[in-house]
Amino acid sequence: MIIIRFAYLDFLTMEPKRTPLFDVHVRAGAKMVEFAGYMMPLQYSSVLDEHKSVRNGAGIFDVSHMGEFMIEGEHAAELIQYVTSNDILVMENGQCQYSCLPNDSGGIVDDLLVYKFNDSKFMLVVNAANMEKDWEWIMEKNTMSAGMENISDNTALFAVQGPMASPLLQKITTPNLSNMKYYTFRKGRIGNITDGAIISATGYTGAGGYEIFVYNQYAVAVWNLIMDAGKEYGIKPIGLAARDTLRLEMGYCLYGNDIDDTTSPIEAGLGWITKFNKKFVNSDALKRQKEKGVSRKLVGFEMTEKGIPRHGYKIFNPDDNDIGIVTSGTMSPSLGKGIGMGYVAAGNEKPGTRILIEVREKKLQANVVRLPFYKPQAQ
Repeated sequence: MIIIRFAYLDFLTMEPKRTPLFDVHVRAGAKMVEFAGYMMPLQYSSVLDEHKSVRNGAGIFDVSHMGEFMIEGEHAAELIQYVTSNDILVMENGQCQYSCLPNDSGGIVDDLLVYKFNDSKFMLVVNAANMEKDWEWIMEKNTMSAGMENISDNTALFAVQGPMASPLLQKITTPNLSNMKYYTFRKGRIGNITDGAIISATGYTGAGGYEIFVYNQYAVAVWNLIMDAGKEYGIKPIGLAARDTLRLEMGYCLYGNDIDDTTSPIEAGLGWITKFNKKFVNSDALKRQKEKGVSRKLVGFEMTEKGIPRHGYKIFNPDDNDIGIVTSGTMSPSLGKGIGMGYVAAGNEKPGTRILIEVREKKLQANVVRLPFYKPQAQ
């Protein structure tokens, strides 16, 4: 079950936007829902079927609702180094980096990916629900006058995920995918399309695979090309619901659930993308927080009694004290048990700690576990 909380509606029509593939999804029988101000496919068949297709074979997601900002010019790196928590100076050309935009009060404006083309050209890929907020935030901090361009409305993005993604895409792309390291990207050809095409060894599923950027006018052709190339691998279109179960099995944070404007990266276990060898927005306060410790921490847990945790359910300790709240939860298709993430009071985060999840007025037993919940098999 995916929880829809955000709306970013067209300013004039106040109606949800459509990706270039809206008609393709409808013809494929997708159940369409409003998500982050876009009409998006929730599922085509069943969540279980789509989830297993990605874990065992290949699936394609339309994630064209995501936002893309180009940051260019002499001061591009300076701006990104200041507004993001991670250190882009360690990046080489053609690398991607996971990071976040800290706010001034200790929380997170958004999490994002940084793509480095060269020292003066970068692309930021942000969450759809936060596009407008992120743009305004970065603009506000852009006192060094770096060049900024929002290319979101002209850019389509697909995720081809699963163990068969590489051989499938290699049939129709020019980059040697076997030589691409995780979190790198290349410009290339997809079918006969070279104009603006980017292939990135990234994803939000833990199943391996790639993300592909093309201009909107090529979106339908590229989607059809990938579907045709993937027939022998059993490729299926995948909706948002399975995307949510896949990311949760890996313990990946979802903005609006597990992280938001009130959660710090230290609380959320994102200290590994929060580098204090540089100055960035609110870095002094976050450094003090890391040194002093936090009062709550984001943890993963598995149910040991039958039950499905959901966002907003309360968490208790064995003494019946309220110690936290569930931020994400589902029935894991791969593990066959309820799993979830949530914030608990410090001192309750150690793996093996017994906790109770209040599910429909019943307190059910669960254990804190190390993330990820699902360990992908080596291919």
